[in-house]
Amino acid sequence: MPPADTRASTGNHRVDASASPSSNQNQNTNPNSSESERMSPGHPGYLRMRLALFTAGLATFALLYSTQALLPAISDDLRVQADQASWSVSAATFGLALAVVPLSALSERFGRRAMMTVSLTVAVVLALLVPFAPDLGWLIGLRAVQGAALAGIPASAMAYLSEEVHPKALIGAIGLFVAGNSVGGMSGRIVTGWVADAWGWRVALAAVGVMALLCAASFRMLLPKARHFTPAEVSPRALARTLAGHLSDPLLCRLYAIGALFMTVFGGVYTVIGYRLVAEPFGLSQSLIGSIFLIYLVGTVSSAATGKLVGRLGRRGALYVAVSTTAAGLLLSLLNSIPAVLAGLVLITAGFFAGHAAASSAVSRTAKTGRAQAAALYQASYYIGSSVGGALGALAFHAAGWGGTVAMGLVAVGGAAAITVYATRKARAERRAEAARRELVGVPA
Repeated sequence: MPPADTRASTGNHRVDASASPSSNQNQNTNPNSSESERMSPGHPGYLRMRLALFTAGLATFALLYSTQALLPAISDDLRVQADQASWSVSAATFGLALAVVPLSALSERFGRRAMMTVSLTVAVVLALLVPFAPDLGWLIGLRAVQGAALAGIPASAMAYLSEEVHPKALIGAIGLFVAGNSVGGMSGRIVTGWVADAWGWRVALAAVGVMALLCAASFRMLLPKARHFTPAEVSPRALARTLAGHLSDPLLCRLYAIGALFMTVFGGVYTVIGYRLVAEPFGLSQSLIGSIFLIYLVGTVSSAATGKLVGRLGRRGALYVAVSTTAAGLLLSLLNSIPAVLAGLVLITAGFFAGHAAASSAVSRTAKTGRAQAAALYQASYYIGSSVGGALGALAFHAAGWGGTVAMGLVAVGGAAAITVYATRKARAERRAEAARRELVGVPA
């Protein structure tokens, strides 16, 4: 999921990193192109571009989390525990996390459109092979490679938009791509749940593969050729300097950690929730468990509202709200009542998306150079959090039931709270030191 732009203010902090042709996606824009030549509403290619990236986002996230709603069925069929089956999700997100930075660099050399096309094609081919995995080892291996292939989509889509779309139309274009992400993540889980109830988990995965194939074909036919991209040589040394600069920056590292911790909670909860609801006292069917993911719509609303929340409370204030909401949802979900569990999931989802939006938007505003790599590092940490959360959440569930998963989630959200408290105290100390300095030299505050 690409970082959301919530218009959060992060001050005038700068990252000390070496700039290079491969360190900033905007440097690959053709300098001879005019903004008036870029796509905007009314341009013949604008609608095609938006629909193409919507289908790419839909396919990406339908495939990435395609096994998540099916984990109880996979466990039963392959006779494995929840913590073992959960790796069919964690392997895909971990593969994406490892590949997103290298593929973002390769897109600078070979082009955004080419990278997205190849990535989506490889991921779809693997999706059509995944249903035939003979055992869990093959399933996990195929899913890991599929996740790595999918990394080329978020690594390139935002750069393509920034180069080909008029700045005044950019927010709307990004919004539809992000909508495709959320709709894909939700619909993939719902489709697999309903299909699995009738024909089993393998047919459900095949159905998602066919849906992704149609999306890939539509994407290729619809996406206009890039007209404002200039290839740049990829310098591994310059890229390493840029990444090292970002990773040595305390503020960026805190934002990466917050994104990872929020995703640890979210990944753990949604990986394990199917196991809880299929068992007593609930005993829900696979189709009803898949329908639970309609709650993702809450995240769309929460993400959109985060901008106003940041404007009113500041970034750290918004993070405190997100932490509190997520923690309240975890505790509420402990009750053995369907309404309580659903309400808990709503709060967890709203809190997660608010925290993710606040942290991810701050990354792009904090990094003054190498923004593409700063965003890629956030995505890497974010999906590592998803992998860790899915694995630990399932392990905790196997050891101590739903209460163990909730305890794991509370530890992670407590970590995000601790980082935010530290940042708050540090900012206050810096303000006091600055006020004292001004008073000492006689400068008005």
